[in-house]
Amino acid sequence: MASVDMIDKSTHEIRQALDDYDEARVYKSLKEVAEDLPDHTPRFVLLSYPITTSDGRLSVPYVLLYYLPITCNAEVRMLYAGAKELMRSTSEAGSVIDIESAEDLEEVPEKLASK
Repeated sequence: MASVDMIDKSTHEIRQALDDYDEARVYKSLKEVAEDLPDHTPRFVLLSYPITTSDGRLSVPYVLLYYLPITCNAEVRMLYAGAKELMRSTSEAGSVIDIESAEDLEEVPEKLASK
């Protein structure tokens, strides 16, 4: 389960990103998240993803994905970089994983399993 958050540039408020119908959306798969990530704008993705640890236990870590595409402009990059630690501590996510493209989401389960 995941939710995608953004920073409102006019108010600097962190809020849930809205879909085409002006409704917040909760995602059920990483594929759904990847489809909704914009090409040129950063996002924070709060992710609760079930994994099986090396000893066979089920774990559901709560992490922050920091999506920062290399194509975004410097002003927006700085805005999100400044809010990254605030978002992590406020959300109480256990860790932060940086990603640069929607394709990087495919590697998230491996990264979670190795932590």
